[in-house]
Amino acid sequence: MLDPRDQRLARLFVAIVLGRWDEVRALRAAAPPGEPDRAWREAVLQVHLFAGFPRQVEAYEVLSQAGGLGPLDADEHAAELDLPERGRALFADVYGKNATAVEERLVMHHPDFGAWILGHAYGRVLSRPGLSAARRELLAVGALAATGQARQLASHARGAIHCGADPAEVMAVLDVTEDLIRPERVIAARHVMEKFSSSPKPTSS
Repeated sequence: MLDPRDQRLARLFVAIVLGRWDEVRALRAAAPPGEPDRAWREAVLQVHLFAGFPRQVEAYEVLSQAGGLGPLDADEHAAELDLPERGRALFADVYGKNATAVEERLVMHHPDFGAWILGHAYGRVLSRPGLSAARRELLAVGALAATGQARQLASHARGAIHCGADPAEVMAVLDVTEDLIRPERVIAARHVMEKFSSSPKPTSS
């Protein structure tokens, strides 16, 4: 199961991805002492990968008006350029034995697109410190279920487990966010994710 903080992060992420600003404000108003914290800020930083920059900009505006995201940690700001090698390492963790084939397909669509995925999405954003790869993948699961992206949902549900999440945690993301998601997408996501909730955590890729 997800602990209370992870439940809040999952709801925050899905609410932002869907533009449910009422829920975002409610979550910020109900934040317990010590939150928002680094994990909240890292979650919001990765929104553009799943919902675009306009949605992320609006999230910052809404959260700022609702009380903000708290002060940055001393080591939190990183003026790093895209980091393809760091990205490739995380990409391998997420996709396991399929990593090379997935990368080749992305490059086939457009070489620059493949480079952006490895260098920016995985290298600069998803492998940042402050939130574990498993937790970032669980947020991805929520976003992809909410937006009806079945193919990528399957990949990132598997990726969450590859990165150390328990299969029950993958299903729990949907449990704690289903009231925010269109019912038909909840049903479709459960069909995709059921295989991961009942299978043991893999010991290798």
